Amino acid sequence: MSQTLNAHTLLAVPMAPLIGSLLAGVLGTALGGNRIGRKLSHTFTILGVLLSFILSAVTLKAVAVDGAHFNETLYTWMVVGGLKMEVGFLVDGLTAMMMVVVTFVSLMVHLYTIGYMHEDEGYNRFFAYISLFTFSMLMLVMSNNMLQLFFGWEAVGLVSYLLIGFWFNKPTAIFANMKAFLVNRVGDFGFILGIGLIAAYAGSLNYGEVFAKGNELAALKFPGSDWMLITVICICLFVGAMGKSAQFPLHVWLPDSMEGPTPISALIHAATMVTAGIFMVARMSPLYELSATALNFILVIGAITALFMGFLGIIQNDIKRVVAYSTLSQLGYMTVALGASAYSVAVFHLMTHAFFKALLFLAAGSVIMGVHHNQDIRWMGGLRKYMPLTWITSLLGSLALIGTPLFSGFYSKDSIIETVHFSNLPASGFAYFAVLAGVFVTAFYSFRMYFLVFHGKERFDQNPEVHGDHGDHGHHGDKPHESPWVVTVPLMLLAIPSVLIGYYTIEPMLFGDFFKGAITVNAQAHPAMAEFAKIFHGPMAMASHALSTPPFWLALAGVVTAWYFYLINPSVPAAIGRSLRPLVVLLENKYYMDWFNEHVLARAARGLGLGLWKGGDQAVIDGAVVNGSWRLVAWVSAAVRQLQSGFIYHYALAMIIGIFLLMTWFVWLNK
Repeated sequence: MSQTLNAHTLLAVPMAPLIGSLLAGVLGTALGGNRIGRKLSHTFTILGVLLSFILSAVTLKAVAVDGAHFNETLYTWMVVGGLKMEVGFLVDGLTAMMMVVVTFVSLMVHLYTIGYMHEDEGYNRFFAYISLFTFSMLMLVMSNNMLQLFFGWEAVGLVSYLLIGFWFNKPTAIFANMKAFLVNRVGDFGFILGIGLIAAYAGSLNYGEVFAKGNELAALKFPGSDWMLITVICICLFVGAMGKSAQFPLHVWLPDSMEGPTPISALIHAATMVTAGIFMVARMSPLYELSATALNFILVIGAITALFMGFLGIIQNDIKRVVAYSTLSQLGYMTVALGASAYSVAVFHLMTHAFFKALLFLAAGSVIMGVHHNQDIRWMGGLRKYMPLTWITSLLGSLALIGTPLFSGFYSKDSIIETVHFSNLPASGFAYFAVLAGVFVTAFYSFRMYFLVFHGKERFDQNPEVHGDHGDHGHHGDKPHESPWVVTVPLMLLAIPSVLIGYYTIEPMLFGDFFKGAITVNAQAHPAMAEFAKIFHGPMAMASHALSTPPFWLALAGVVTAWYFYLINPSVPAAIGRSLRPLVVLLENKYYMDWFNEHVLARAARGLGLGLWKGGDQAVIDGAVVNGSWRLVAWVSAAVRQLQSGFIYHYALAMIIGIFLLMTWFVWLNK
């Protein structure tokens, strides 16, 4: 263990938000008698997350500068046979980076919530939930074993259920949180199967011990099939990532999670829950490098998500849903990088995306507040002069999202495109087309939203119906207004890394030793990163070279097209929509995935459940086994009771008949 890292300091990182959550959730709610008010509730939780962020930053410095490392078990829960159930921490470059990203974004969301939720009756409860969410994610990323990983995995799922359905009197919110919970259970079933296979064949849940047995696992076949065991394990684990990180077809829960308050949209979509799957696959890179089949599967799923979820963002009119579909698409980009064995690039994009996506979500919330809780971008326009801070930070976030040279998103997104181009997997051709086409799509829907919200004619006074995520808490005024400082300060603080962090971190994270020991790549079998390293000559050279590459011109084309369509000649998109009406209907119905899930899968599941209930439980178990057994006993008893008349001559007759039958039987046998 490095002397610069100690267990007590690391334990304080997740425990500080947990303590803040307990104080606000117990003493600040009816559960504990409402002993503390709003000010103390948000103070306790913010101080907890602030302490966690400071300790995480110190840890990151120790890891990056001093080469510190920590991997120890803190507590042994139980030992079953030779399998140890433990709680422990593994802190390396990957963990330290995730700790800082999670705590910084969470801190910004906590500050922002003071302004955004100030009128809500569940103010204290909301702070308790988001602090608990932070604790759960920290336990996930800091774990050194799969038991603790699974605990954090399920905990973020549980708290997301509580947060998405925070307004539990709102039917759409209740439907959305149940949808998220059920879809994630599908993914988590695969995840726990993968962990179970590892426990069964590796005999351990500790990362280091499992990775050391990787070659042994790679030599085994899955019983009863020709599949390699390592492939089955990796695909099962990735099914869990498909649920948490919203990959096709388990993506359907994420857009509906917008029913929760805007701050939690930023926290779920930027730095916590949806990045858990990306982090997990990167952490398991020593296993995934042993299965080209699993990597190819990941590449295909990521490519489908990156491109086709981006298309859905084009036709969205709810400002939060546009950003939500952007998250889906960007998660697809990260997954594509994982499939290309560019794990460091995927995590690099995870980091840059966390900052600019949190910025875009919080900016969207600021817009919603400014226009009196309207979320429809068709009834906005011209907000630049009313909300200058929200405008400039939104512009910076949008430029980072589309991959503008020198912005953070440029370095991570272009790195993904380059590494996929160098990948030698069979699916890399399709994936390269998907991520390249996705550049135009991303730029188009991002700046469609930007132009409709901040430029053009003012339409906020023409809205026939106010749509808001605050229900009855909306304000109705004449003109939009800038948000208070507790909302705009987090926007400005998030804008700084959204612009700068990619430039300063690409070299150490992708081509240095920052992830040494945390991420494993077989450069001979999967040469994408090695080939990319040959053409990288520094962040400035990469930015200048980008001006002559297809991604830059595709992004520029997307921005110009959106500008022409929605500011210069709005009749063009309307005409295109009419001429391509079947395609628009397909997109409006989200490829009919929700319809299929509700009318086919759900009905099939309900039919199966009814069949098992009526046929299996009621007919077989209750009817035949339970009720049938006592009815048989009762019938036999009733029949036998008829013979017990109590008259001696009846018994004598029975004895005579019995003797006669026995004699007849013996005679027959002796013939």
